[in-house]
Amino acid sequence: MKITVIIPTLNEEATIRQVIQLIKQSPLVDEIIIVDDKSVDNTVEKAKEEHVKVITSTMLGKGASMRDGLLVAKGEIIIYLDADITTYPVNIIKALTDPIIYDEADFVKACFERQAGRVTELVAKPLLSILFPDLSNFQQPLSGMIAGKKELLKEIDFENDYGVDIGILIDMYKLGAKIKEVNIGAIQNRMRPLAQLGKMSKEVTTAILKRSGNTDANSLAGLEKISIIREQMDFAIKDSVNTLKKMAIFNMDNTILKGSFIHTLAERKGFKKELQEIIVQTSNPFIRTKKIALLLKGINIADILKTLDDIPFADKALEVIQHLKRQGYITGIISDSYDCVTNHLKTKLGMDFSIANELEFSKSISTGEVRIPSYFLKTKYSECEHEYCKSNVLHELTKRYNINIENVMAVGDSDADICMVHAAGIGVVFCSDNKILQSIADYCITEASFQPLLQFIR
Repeated sequence: MKITVIIPTLNEEATIRQVIQLIKQSPLVDEIIIVDDKSVDNTVEKAKEEHVKVITSTMLGKGASMRDGLLVAKGEIIIYLDADITTYPVNIIKALTDPIIYDEADFVKACFERQAGRVTELVAKPLLSILFPDLSNFQQPLSGMIAGKKELLKEIDFENDYGVDIGILIDMYKLGAKIKEVNIGAIQNRMRPLAQLGKMSKEVTTAILKRSGNTDANSLAGLEKISIIREQMDFAIKDSVNTLKKMAIFNMDNTILKGSFIHTLAERKGFKKELQEIIVQTSNPFIRTKKIALLLKGINIADILKTLDDIPFADKALEVIQHLKRQGYITGIISDSYDCVTNHLKTKLGMDFSIANELEFSKSISTGEVRIPSYFLKTKYSECEHEYCKSNVLHELTKRYNINIENVMAVGDSDADICMVHAAGIGVVFCSDNKILQSIADYCITEASFQPLLQFIR
């Protein structure tokens, strides 16, 4: 059986070559794939120096990188290793794959000699003991060093956050896979900063609850049956319950941001005239989107994110979005910009989702190609005649999160936001002189501040 090792990376230039060199020592490995999560350092260049396959993840997040690597892997056995650990034992490949090769297991998870972390002890293990007792004996259920049969891994729902590793374990269990935990000895890995533990706890909790057949994630009564969650992870319960009720959606350019991303980038990169010509001369939204994306060909992700970071937020945007989160709102961005931009902004603001056109990259450099997500496209359920519309995304999100559209607030400023603002339960026009948008909105904010949004919250 051929073996492929997949290493998701994000800004690991200091360690990636050492990890690859260690893996190459094993004669069992047929293929090594580095899946880079749009690093802004020299991770890609360092990996290429080792003459291994390097691909760029289709979207931000470890889960997406793991899934992308799986799809291009040639091996029947897949190993996932972390890129920041340089103290793997020399027999790491054999330790992870022998149980599969000798038919003792379909999926292998590594544990190692280190005290289990706080999220493992306070969240993962107690929840598993209640919801998945057969998995409660795993020493380190959140370990990301794993091996499995490709045919089974293709059936997994890869979470795109800290819940990915526990999610894989539970999914394998639910698939009926033979699972084995192997001790690989003493290694050193980075401890999570304290500031990340709350986020990690919530995402691990969410991944476990989502997969549980013992409680209905849409039922407060079901959640409250789990006393240990109430006691130790009360915030996660509140988040799960509240997100069923309310949502706030924002346009990005000239709403969250004090300016337009693409116009700012055009000014910096010298394609301002070409951009204006496309906007004026191209009415078809699909063709316009494709043409504008071509202007970004050859621009690297670092320059794109630097441009975004240099555009200030609207006044009180961060504070109000955090307040909405505390009030139980799911918050997110719907934009006709690019997902690499909106995802970065979503992370900076602590929002829950972003939907935008998917700009393609090769080796962290824009190819100029773009994919328009199907969420934007007209269906038989669409309420407007536009072939491409943010309102279609809005309706898809209400179904995904099981939220009544009357409990959605949408905030925008341009023609592209009209249908979305009209469809939402609370439509807000933000600092715009667009007469149509003003006429259909429930509220108009005339000052460049998010502060007035607080008075619309029910």
